[in-house]
Amino acid sequence: MNKTTSKKKLINFLGLTGVIALVSYTAAVVFSPRAYPDYNWLSQAVSDLSAESAPSRILWNRLAAPYGVCSVVCPTCVSVFVSENKVSTKLFRLGVYLFTVMTWISAIGYAMFPLADSGKEIASFGEVMHIAVTAAVVLLSIVSLVLIIISGFKKSGIKVLGICALIALLMMLVGAVGQRAVPPEYFGVVERFSVFAAVGFNAVLGIYLFSGFNSKRGV
Repeated sequence: MNKTTSKKKLINFLGLTGVIALVSYTAAVVFSPRAYPDYNWLSQAVSDLSAESAPSRILWNRLAAPYGVCSVVCPTCVSVFVSENKVSTKLFRLGVYLFTVMTWISAIGYAMFPLADSGKEIASFGEVMHIAVTAAVVLLSIVSLVLIIISGFKKSGIKVLGICALIALLMMLVGAVGQRAVPPEYFGVVERFSVFAAVGFNAVLGIYLFSGFNSKRGV
């Protein structure tokens, strides 16, 4: 991995957008239910808060506005940085690129195909496409994280990042398995493991970008 200069550039500071995205998304998840009187976070999905018919949609859009932009800016900048500086291995960089593609699909796909009715049965074309976008996001997330995990445990300079990717992947698996294993009244609890996995790992990538992937710090 190439060493970077101690002086940070604009692209390094843009890594902080990953942290901003995490804070924004967390705020939306925590505070939007206040505008949705009947919402039960234990049993309902996060996406119900932003559904077209949800009373919390306006508040969600306001709180999640920074997330919508920053969640794409951060991994895109990370991709540019690792590509230009040849950070770690080709396998690692491929994992970062796929993760970035996932964030773009997520940002565009969910904006184009929001759920029409919160907590209702999936029936319309838009709702089916929403599920298709979710499937693509999950698949790309898993593949990208696996590549980063493999790279991290093979390359000592990014081992900590590989561990973070492993934690994110385990959170996704807990969410995926848990949604089928737990009673419906606790669906929302395990579902949040999945949704926060990618958002959290995005923030980790942003912190690494901010640090310049400095090998002296073991990152």
